[in-house]
Amino acid sequence: MILLRRAFLAASLTGATVCSGQPLDLDILDQIGIDQDLDDQVPLELSFLDEEGNEVTLGDYLGERPALLTLVYYECPVLCTQVLNGLTQSLRILSFDVGKEFDIITVSIDPGETPALAAAKKSEYVKRYGRASAQYGWHFLTGRQEQIDRLTEAVGFHYKYDRDTDQYIHASGIMLLTPEGKLARYFYGIEYAPKDVRLGLVEASQGKIGNAVDQLLLLCYQYDPATGKYGLVIMNSVRIAGLLTVVLMATFVTVMLRRDRRVNAGRADVSA
Repeated sequence: MILLRRAFLAASLTGATVCSGQPLDLDILDQIGIDQDLDDQVPLELSFLDEEGNEVTLGDYLGERPALLTLVYYECPVLCTQVLNGLTQSLRILSFDVGKEFDIITVSIDPGETPALAAAKKSEYVKRYGRASAQYGWHFLTGRQEQIDRLTEAVGFHYKYDRDTDQYIHASGIMLLTPEGKLARYFYGIEYAPKDVRLGLVEASQGKIGNAVDQLLLLCYQYDPATGKYGLVIMNSVRIAGLLTVVLMATFVTVMLRRDRRVNAGRADVSA
């Protein structure tokens, strides 16, 4: 398990530093990282405070559409900002809208942070994202240590508080939840390929969002838990390419036969 966690941690750091801005001490690799708990249920009854100070539960934001979950803290000087910036940059490319096709739930892992900090962070990223629906679909939460611990344990997010720097050491990554609150996908690092995020959202929604092209791409690409990315499935791609070739050839033959019939019919009319 430790070796597996280290592999996931390496993928999630991708050359970045920890939140303190200092290089990662390899001695604490067995204490931080991200374990993939695919298909596990997130406790929907966990309560937090939203950016306006209202008590909410995770279940309040789930049930109708998938959601991206980000675990950060709002006063983080380095890594958390990179995670949110990378996510926002990816989402701006997608045609899916936060608050329409999916939601984002951002939760602070620092129990000392307040709704005021959450509100300031929300204002910054809703403006950066640039779509009005995010105001209703991107939620910034704070909570008690007990609730934070239950959530991070449920999703396999392991972090460590460093008293010397008064900062949290953690890996970087985001999680994708189904509308029912089950863990569907993990994406590592600080940059998230729009293709991977889109395909993950389509899968997590069980095809309720997206189009026929997305369904075709899901036949060609498959999620790899080891990398947190969608990779090309060669055999499926070859089969689909072969099928498309057959369809194109059949279409060409049909068009040519119809053309020949029209030409022959025209000649018969002239002869008559």
